[in-house]
Amino acid sequence: MFRSFYKSREWFVWAYGGAVFLFLALFVQVELTVKINEWYGSFYNILQKATEHKIEEFWDQMMMFAKIAFPYVLIATVTSYFTRIYSFKWREAMTFSYIARWQKVDEEVEGSSQRIQEDIYRFARIVESLGLQVIRAVMTLIAFLPILWGLSSGVDIAFFKTVPGSLVWVALAVSIGGLLISWFVGIKLPGLEYNNQKVEAAFRKELVYAEDDKVNYGKTETVVELFTGLKFNYNRLFLHYGYFDIWVNFFEQLMVIVPYLIMGPGLFSGVITLGVLVQVSNAFSKVRESFSIFIANWTTITELRSIHKRLREFELNINY
Repeated sequence: MFRSFYKSREWFVWAYGGAVFLFLALFVQVELTVKINEWYGSFYNILQKATEHKIEEFWDQMMMFAKIAFPYVLIATVTSYFTRIYSFKWREAMTFSYIARWQKVDEEVEGSSQRIQEDIYRFARIVESLGLQVIRAVMTLIAFLPILWGLSSGVDIAFFKTVPGSLVWVALAVSIGGLLISWFVGIKLPGLEYNNQKVEAAFRKELVYAEDDKVNYGKTETVVELFTGLKFNYNRLFLHYGYFDIWVNFFEQLMVIVPYLIMGPGLFSGVITLGVLVQVSNAFSKVRESFSIFIANWTTITELRSIHKRLREFELNINY
């Protein structure tokens, strides 16, 4: 899965040159998010005491935001476009690597067409997307941890204000706790996804054969039987995703108010300003989202695990 792209001379420039480009693009994006976070502090401080400031200061802040936001939008767009190309190149490398070995295997391999055409595409797309998110999360942590640590001095709750960098520890604690709960709540999902892909492959195979031979394939009773199995698996999958979604949505909404619960008292006691509160909320969200990257992408990770298992089985069957 990785060797065909990252250990190939043919794809060396794309694999590593493209990775460097994406890394630099993500670095610039993170730097711009830091500048936006700094902008929050000054902008909301002006709004808090609007009568003490001139309207020109408000428009200056708007212009400052535009100078940060517009380059961010441009870079993010270019990054997304290049990521799609990079993912397709990886798919191309994997596809022809697999086909070259598959053609030399005499035995029939279950679901070969699906694994080569669909699973490779989904694998490359998901790994590329998750990989970028993980790299962005690491960069965001490096950039925002010192900021959030410093902003922790504005905490005005008895227990938390005695702990250096309390906001950082809170973000870490809720993220680890959320990850552990997500693991137990979604523990059955990878197996269900894997089973679902198997019944999907059987249903698709019957229909593909029926395109060329409707006499022996695609009979109503066979299609009904296969689709019934498909429906049963999907119902189980939807049920388990249902209670997992309840947990994830509850967790996400709870995390919105956590920084306000911790920093709110300081605003009323005069320890911090509105600008600092908004800045803390934004920085806390960035750090917490980076810590919780796997919770936010749990469904995608579940899909990836099932695809990886299928491709790994395929590799074992075509190795000669």
